[in-house]
Amino acid sequence: MKRREFIRNTALLAAAAEVPALAAAAGHKPSAPAMPENTQPAALGLIDTAPALMNYAETSMGITFGVSDMANGYVIYGQKPDLSDGIKVLCGGYRVTRMHNKVMQVRLTGLKPATTYYYRIGADRISYLGGYKMKVLGNEEDPKTYSFTTAGKKAKSHFCVMNDTHASWKSFGPTVDKLVQLAPSCAIWNGDALNSDESMDFLKTVFLAPQIANRNYASALPLLLAPGNHEDRGIETRTLENIWMFRQPEERSSRDWDLGRNFAVRMGDIALIGLDTAEDKLDTNPLLAGLFTSGPYREAQTAWLADALKQPQIASAPYLVAFCHIPLFDPNPKENPGDLFPADKHPDYSPDFASWQRTCATMWSPLLNKAKCQLVITAHQHKYRYDAPDKNRRWAQIVGGGPDMNGKPGRFPTVVEGKVEDGALHVRVHNIYSGQVEAEHVFKPRKKSKA
Repeated sequence: MKRREFIRNTALLAAAAEVPALAAAAGHKPSAPAMPENTQPAALGLIDTAPALMNYAETSMGITFGVSDMANGYVIYGQKPDLSDGIKVLCGGYRVTRMHNKVMQVRLTGLKPATTYYYRIGADRISYLGGYKMKVLGNEEDPKTYSFTTAGKKAKSHFCVMNDTHASWKSFGPTVDKLVQLAPSCAIWNGDALNSDESMDFLKTVFLAPQIANRNYASALPLLLAPGNHEDRGIETRTLENIWMFRQPEERSSRDWDLGRNFAVRMGDIALIGLDTAEDKLDTNPLLAGLFTSGPYREAQTAWLADALKQPQIASAPYLVAFCHIPLFDPNPKENPGDLFPADKHPDYSPDFASWQRTCATMWSPLLNKAKCQLVITAHQHKYRYDAPDKNRRWAQIVGGGPDMNGKPGRFPTVVEGKVEDGALHVRVHNIYSGQVEAEHVFKPRKKSKA
């Protein structure tokens, strides 16, 4: 099944699942997907999901969890397993803490690099009848103690990547099982976690309560998100930050205040760079109704990338790996780049969609070349591929597979694992369909960058 057919079919299924009237009209009996028995909550209380670790960084961590009613959440954290040194941090920021009836977000700051912390989550149920009619109705704490380890030069040099999961539980379940088995320092979700961000309830299911056996995997495995074009689809994309915690505000300059979806993180000997290729259509495409300004957004990221690559902790890393959703290169000259240049004459090139992102490549590749980036890991095409470096593009590219579980050549889910061992970065492509290692690529340390 081709990528666009898969997306169309799964989008129809998702719509039918979320809108019973549509399902009935189509002749299907609507039903919610069954949850594995071992993940059913004993009782739906105020806290209705396990926490998820987001925004993996050296001195901060984002913690998100679900609630079933209006609440004010908090996290108690410390370096002792019994939390006898615990510090309580409320949901939100300064002045007024954040209430919500779906999701709680807590930012932990001032943490030590490459350090293990323990934490518990809790929430106060709030009665809200108006601005002067608020009160606490009760408190609930998750009895379980969780843990995480921050990034930093002394962290374990080990990452994993998943992509194009599209809320397909059949493939997402074994993908997450592989992440849990490999136990990396962090995992990068390389875009298209779903088809369309149409409701907070659905976002909550995808990111906090996936309908899989290892649904609580992110309570101990920190995540980073390099958004895909499908994170740009749907009404809730405008409030995606209400459930997914991107870079902390204090990690951005005034110039980059709206570039929270990018990341530059040092993890052991590896520097991780996250970029957002944005939509796979031109801003002028009528389907986008004039709501997108991807062009200026990509240009702003170029300035950010130039500065990020010069950061001492990034420039000094022996290995530099970048992540973005849409590929920055394709070996097939007939593959549509999704942007039109004056010299373009190929009949397959159109503004309808992009198989790869030529504009981003034009802006970002020179910077990645100068910084001696060894590898760019991408997604989007739903078919695994490895592109060796060449004289103009000094970095290799891995294109991750898609959600299809049919065993067709290249069309299988992947977990791309990067781990420093024996004096080199070993990158293994795990075929989730076969359970085998599809390929392994080895990268030597880069020479000190002059950037």
